[in-house]
Amino acid sequence: MKIFRTYIFHAARFIPTLEEKHPCRHMHGHTFNIIVEIEGEINDKTGFVMDFYDIDKIVKSNIIDKIDHKILNEIPGLKNPSSEHLSIWIWDHLINELPLLSKISVSEEHGTGMEYRGK
Repeated sequence: MKIFRTYIFHAARFIPTLEEKHPCRHMHGHTFNIIVEIEGEINDKTGFVMDFYDIDKIVKSNIIDKIDHKILNEIPGLKNPSSEHLSIWIWDHLINELPLLSKISVSEEHGTGMEYRGK
């Protein structure tokens, strides 16, 4: 079974690899949505694949507290914080504590987005 939880955070960034005239080359902000998907069997005792409360604690301490209301370019590992790189960064910062992690989705407020399922 798959379960998922959606998180919202706000951050600024610029994409340093783009041409100077590209609008995303310059500092700008987004409201991002992250969907964390977990896949596994239902635990007979709890009735959960995983308790959302536990997922929330892990995502808050490993992701949200580090990137919400920050400049993404200043975060180690996000020198080029495209949403694609951001989804990989999120995966890498969750997989050790969420071994049932099956997918990370990242979207911006304009309906664009991507999915990452690990290597």
